[in-house]
Amino acid sequence: MAGLALEGPNPDVDVLDGINGLAKDAPHWVNKAMEYIGEYGIIAGLAVLCLIAWWSARRRPGAPAAVAGLVWAPLAAGIALLANIPIRSFVERPRPFKEHAGLEVLIPGKSDFSFVSDHATLTMAVGVGLFIAHRKFGLIGILLALAEGFCRVYMGVHYPTDVVGGFALGTAVALLLAPLAQALLVPLTTAIGRSKLAWLVCAPGVEVDGPAGQDADGSRVVATGSAMRRGHKERDKDLAA
Repeated sequence: MAGLALEGPNPDVDVLDGINGLAKDAPHWVNKAMEYIGEYGIIAGLAVLCLIAWWSARRRPGAPAAVAGLVWAPLAAGIALLANIPIRSFVERPRPFKEHAGLEVLIPGKSDFSFVSDHATLTMAVGVGLFIAHRKFGLIGILLALAEGFCRVYMGVHYPTDVVGGFALGTAVALLLAPLAQALLVPLTTAIGRSKLAWLVCAPGVEVDGPAGQDADGSRVVATGSAMRRGHKERDKDLAA
């Protein structure tokens, strides 16, 4: 497929020229900062945000389910990137600087296809995945993804529709596969919550409650940091008495 070129006025190119034009007038240090932020910085920021969200989720009631939701965010990003491989090969859209002279290209030498943007796909999948698990962290993640999309156009390496397509792909994967992911991940994180690796999913003193947080004999599972302490229901009744 030859790409997504349009005859006559092309709003995609107009927006590209407008945003990338900011780079032509910006000081060198601003463009260097945008290059770093757009290529590595926002992705690193999302990684830190995921770690903060994980640390917070470990302290919530039903922590294994909350942690499972957070684990889905980077997994969704990985699946979305894999889904983008055949899309790029099918569309075969050249990078904008190969078809439009005069762009300020901050990262030269990119030779792969343009549609859809991997960076936009990855960041939006993580942002939406976080939003499913925790709205506050998710909103921050989605704002970071939007900033990533702006950076990719500013840097002259993607058309705006490349970014929009990436946002759509990342959102679709994160939302549509979330129920299946939770069904698979919650039992896994609950099992980890009963093991010596309990600290990965539960802060000390947080109960793994609900059916997934009970052993076959009905005992409660409580995180103690390095292991789990199991108290039988009968013992709880005796203590309450």
